[in-house]
Amino acid sequence: MSESASATPRRPGEAALASLGYAAPADDPADASPHAFPDGGRWRTEIPSVEGPEALHAVLKEAAQLGVPVHRVSQGSGVWMLTDAEITEMVDACAQAGVELCLFTGPRGTWDIGAGTRTLSGGAGLRARGQSAVAGCVEDALRASELGVRCLLVADEGVLWVLSRLRASGVLPADTTFKVSALVGPVNPAAVAVHEGLGADSVNIPSDLTLEHLTEIRRVSRVPLDFYLEAPDDLGGYVRMYDAAELIRRGAPIYLKFGLSKAPGIYPYGAHMRDVTLDTARERVRRGRLALDLLARLGSDGHMAAPGSRLPGPLRRFPSPETASPESAAPAVPAPTSPDATRP
Repeated sequence: MSESASATPRRPGEAALASLGYAAPADDPADASPHAFPDGGRWRTEIPSVEGPEALHAVLKEAAQLGVPVHRVSQGSGVWMLTDAEITEMVDACAQAGVELCLFTGPRGTWDIGAGTRTLSGGAGLRARGQSAVAGCVEDALRASELGVRCLLVADEGVLWVLSRLRASGVLPADTTFKVSALVGPVNPAAVAVHEGLGADSVNIPSDLTLEHLTEIRRVSRVPLDFYLEAPDDLGGYVRMYDAAELIRRGAPIYLKFGLSKAPGIYPYGAHMRDVTLDTARERVRRGRLALDLLARLGSDGHMAAPGSRLPGPLRRFPSPETASPESAAPAVPAPTSPDATRP
């Protein structure tokens, strides 16, 4: 990284446009995020859709060849689509490489029997339908945790709250982190703050949010954001490479995710999708190299978080029944003390 250049970053085409009278206004310092990861780094990297051990090895090999630092890899098919041996192999490979492994939890609405998700409205989307789906997500979380996984991907607010409470009570390890899926990502500051309160350690916001939206979010929450620089087609297919530097400036702490447009969906993954999964895994790493090169040319590649770092730092949480004091757990409205108290 060009740390010396990062002290004086420039905008794309800045000098050439200024020479023609098209100079952009100076950045407003008030737009910059005041937050960072615990080590002072302002951004990390993530390779999504790493669906199994073979895809993981392909990503790690390509990252080494192209010199792409990878902080986290995430999987979309789910814990339940992997054997114990496959999960263990992925845990061991990530530990050796200093990369965080994030696996998706359990049943979700788009694979359920409900018809709502097949309608134009999309119904409830990926959310867990009913008690049994929540139970499946919990079962996945417990199994993955026992096998050494310390980052879990969730697509339902209720599941997030349940897993957060299990973490608070010690059923899940204290260093387990929860990542909110892009397919249920919140789109306003209040909603991001709610997800933080429910236990999220990073929140994937949709890639069509504006830079101003990121500044608004940072005024109320410091939870790390996950952001596709290039989004899959089912998330809009947006390519925002040239926004990378400004996304870091406004959105830190932030994970830059190297997705891939114009690629077929691969969830739930199986051997029948092997070739396309490996090809797209390698191409996601190459997209990462393109983004890192762009940041370096602009002098904006400094302040990356340290390789191997994974925890988010202090976040604001809602009190849970497992951790709340008797006073804070008391009902906000006193019970009526006489029959008349219940009358309008």
